[in-house]
Amino acid sequence: MIAAHEWGDPGAPAVVCLHGVTNHGRHFARLAQRLGERYRVVALDLRGHGASTWEPPWHLEQHVADVVAAVEERGLERASWVGHSFGGRIAYEVAAARPQLVERLALLDPAIRIDRTVALYAAENARKERAYATFAEAVDRRYEESALHLAPRELLEEELRLHLEEGDDGRFRYRYCQSAVVAAYGEMSREPPPFERVRIPTLVLLGERSYLPYDDLLGPHGAALGELLEVVRVPGGHTVLWDALDDTAAAIERFLA
Repeated sequence: MIAAHEWGDPGAPAVVCLHGVTNHGRHFARLAQRLGERYRVVALDLRGHGASTWEPPWHLEQHVADVVAAVEERGLERASWVGHSFGGRIAYEVAAARPQLVERLALLDPAIRIDRTVALYAAENARKERAYATFAEAVDRRYEESALHLAPRELLEEELRLHLEEGDDGRFRYRYCQSAVVAAYGEMSREPPPFERVRIPTLVLLGERSYLPYDDLLGPHGAALGELLEVVRVPGGHTVLWDALDDTAAAIERFLA
């Protein structure tokens, strides 16, 4: 079962949102509030995250099958797709495999392909348990763990209240499966479908101080898409909906319009 969070008019044009690893669908709540007057926003919890099933397999093909089934169950024949990080890779894979489902594609600091050395480091790091003595400690540590630069503390607190659970031992943990996260880093190191296969209006939005470089892919991406590709850079790091919410939301609104 893939959990979904919805905002806006059910009869309005649809926007499907896919989060990155260690996150959840309600990461898009603030964006959805801005889009909700004109769009039906559907944000999914990926397999291994939030309220969705945590059971394997966790490979890209399964993630694509999961999200396609979830949108089709909700009667969404065609939508704009917004994906952050690993969610951007999954949205891109959907566009390659099922282009009829994708009207527009907004990739937020996407992990279309990451270096295998980086993937190994990130996967090994993800094996560590994230458990915190207090909610405040969890928020403090998120700034370090996500390399945040500009994110307002109240924004993190609002979202992490939905994503952290207090265990029987009194410690706070995120609602995701560590094994699914480790597997995801391996999937992000796989070669993606050629850009020529995804000739869909595409926004690539990049954090100026992101630890996830995309510049080496911008040349071939632009060569394949030409005028169909728009590139926007916003202040802050990788998690653009925290570090640069207003700039990111404004760029997405312009792109969708």
